[in-house]
Amino acid sequence: MEALKILLMFKEWGQELQDSPTLFNPIIFSLLLIFFSFCVFKLIRGQKLNLPPSPTRLPIIGNLHQLGKDLHRSLRDLSEKHGPIMLVHFCNVPTLVVSSEEVSREILNNSVFQNRPQFKAANTLFYESTDVAFCKYGEYWRETKKICVLELFSAKRVQAFRHVREEEAAEMIENVRRHCCQDGAFVDLSEMFVNIANNIVSRSALGQKYARVDGSESFGDLARKAMELIGAFNFEDFVPYLGWLDVLTGLNARIKRTAKAFHGLLDQVIEEHQQRMGDQSEEKDLVDILLHLQKDGQLDINLTRDNLKAILLDMFIGGTDNNASVMEWAMAELMKNPNMMKKVQEEVRRVVGNKSKIDEADIDQMGFLKCVVKETLRLHTPVVITRETIVGTKLEGYDIPPKTRVLINNWAIQRDPKLWERSEEFVPKRFANNAVDFKGQHSQFTPFGAGRRGCPGIMFAMAEMEYVLANLLCWFDWKLPPGQTVEEFDMSDSFGLVIRRKVPLRLVPIIHSFSS
Repeated sequence: MEALKILLMFKEWGQELQDSPTLFNPIIFSLLLIFFSFCVFKLIRGQKLNLPPSPTRLPIIGNLHQLGKDLHRSLRDLSEKHGPIMLVHFCNVPTLVVSSEEVSREILNNSVFQNRPQFKAANTLFYESTDVAFCKYGEYWRETKKICVLELFSAKRVQAFRHVREEEAAEMIENVRRHCCQDGAFVDLSEMFVNIANNIVSRSALGQKYARVDGSESFGDLARKAMELIGAFNFEDFVPYLGWLDVLTGLNARIKRTAKAFHGLLDQVIEEHQQRMGDQSEEKDLVDILLHLQKDGQLDINLTRDNLKAILLDMFIGGTDNNASVMEWAMAELMKNPNMMKKVQEEVRRVVGNKSKIDEADIDQMGFLKCVVKETLRLHTPVVITRETIVGTKLEGYDIPPKTRVLINNWAIQRDPKLWERSEEFVPKRFANNAVDFKGQHSQFTPFGAGRRGCPGIMFAMAEMEYVLANLLCWFDWKLPPGQTVEEFDMSDSFGLVIRRKVPLRLVPIIHSFSS
């Protein structure tokens, strides 16, 4: 109807122009013809597409004015008003936001939704996104994902790094014991978790610890900075013609500086490994494995040095900040829930008994500890899931154009009261005798993603988090610093590529007496 009205209006204007003797009538008529043809085309095209419901947007900024700093909460609030599948615009970029378990399941298992959106920071850090997490869906991604699953993060490989986790945990425990000698001294667990996650992934992937990239900045801090840069807003990704503003804000310089620090170190690591490739050492780190696969021609794709560095950097950045954040939230939730703290400590200490150290095999007997970690991942899922449509498609009756970005708000899904009883409460026992796992079969619980692009390092991450937490819970009791109470304990979060605590977690350790 709208298109018909415009055509009729155009016909009337055309008749008026024909009746006028003005010299420029043919030019004006031609311009009007082009203009109205364009309007009709847009209307007809728009009428054909049945797009998902969308909040009213403004020119240039889209729906940014409706989004707060806590994006995961803002999107949940908008979804409650506009529906579990809605279209929002981050400036000029249409983004499908999904807060429905059923729809997320369809997306995660649909080949149309397997692409990753390309972001400037990720392209700079990961050599045009030739890592596993951010690269485009296709043959290269399939082959690199297969390498990760079969060679780098298989059950056998994760078990081979058991001694690394045990040695790093023992060193951490000694550091905490030294704090216990100082009456009332607190431990900054936020920093400690970043350090141990950094050390474990450094030794497993690169062969040794790299505590400092230069004289001041730690490798763990650099990994966290990289995650912040990937998740930061930049104009080039959302309003390309305003990309020059990223230079003025200093974002481009920060991205390049962080990338240069990482790339320089990885060049050094790879050269050192290449020089000793003839060694017959039984202990192989992930760099050794990748270089041997490359040298022996066991790969179906040609991996350049830049590709190798991108894959290694993927593991390092993802394996440091994500794991540290989950361990931090787990300890925070236990402090907020003293009954749960008591229960999990009793279990851990019962399993360990009179032994002087925890064997990693003991973790299999700590069922409630595993429930605590799962419940932490439910309430504080580290990341939201991002995708991009490869071609146009239909979803729940709606038309989804090609290259539409997709954001699955698994933070909202994992707190959905229709799916979870007492959804906002920390209730670890919900996972006791529960078939919910990390294999993508349960789309209401996807802290590591799911489907083809689910995280390949799940076993590595879980082994690290469970073992480190078991040690802290076994050998120490914990209390809040003077002046803080459980009721006032700050549990606020901060949105980024990783949803982490807004304030550092600082607790006072007390050596546990097993004779009491």
